[in-house]
Amino acid sequence: MTIVQAVILGLAQGLGEFLPISSSAHLVLVPWFFRWTDPGLTFDVALHVGTLVAVVLYFWRDWWQLIIKGFTDVRSTKGRLFWYLAAATVPGAAAGYLLEEKAETVFRSPALIAVMLILMGILLYWADRRSAKNIEMNHITFGASILIGISQALAIIPGVSRSGITMTTGLLTGMTREGAARFSFLLSTPIILGAAMVKLPHVISNSSMITLSFVIGMLVSCITGIVSIGFLLRYVQTKNFLPFAWYRFILGALVLIMAGVR
Repeated sequence: MTIVQAVILGLAQGLGEFLPISSSAHLVLVPWFFRWTDPGLTFDVALHVGTLVAVVLYFWRDWWQLIIKGFTDVRSTKGRLFWYLAAATVPGAAAGYLLEEKAETVFRSPALIAVMLILMGILLYWADRRSAKNIEMNHITFGASILIGISQALAIIPGVSRSGITMTTGLLTGMTREGAARFSFLLSTPIILGAAMVKLPHVISNSSMITLSFVIGMLVSCITGIVSIGFLLRYVQTKNFLPFAWYRFILGALVLIMAGVR
């Protein structure tokens, strides 16, 4: 892998993990578009570690307060939110464990990814237009958090987008755009950590594959991830998700056309 390829894939991961456009889809489609050799699982883990560091750095104060309140004052707003996030993590973790093999084989079809990009774009657009958007994150209910957690399990299919489906479900439960985005980002922390820990033994057994390109890709995904989080939280305060829906429509159509030609 060249350094240029590592930078491009790092950008794809850092942007796609937190913007509702699907990082897993882009990590499959970018090498497919350019006919690059699959960088492999070790590099994929490195990119996810980069975005994990990004979300931890951005929200470390939030997580510190959530953890403290979660174990010392369960009835407080932050105490309840901590356990809501913990419960919401379970469906996604279970789906990842049970469907890991399919996620790395069957679900990587460019045609399937294209269809999911378009379908999720439609759902995101509809939810953004029709939802009430009057509930802040701190007022989320346990039922709403579980629904968001269940929806996160669908992100095992590239093209769905973990952030996209969780933000969409958050909107459908009545959350504000900013509240849905913030809850989605906090919910990403344990699921990305879990995915990285599951694949860590593979990385250790193939440590000789960790080169300068891998390190650069991880750093790029981390920096881009921090920028993406900050950008989206500011963006949704005054604007809607329509540009992201249109991006999904255009990319999905382009992939379907190229898949037909090839």
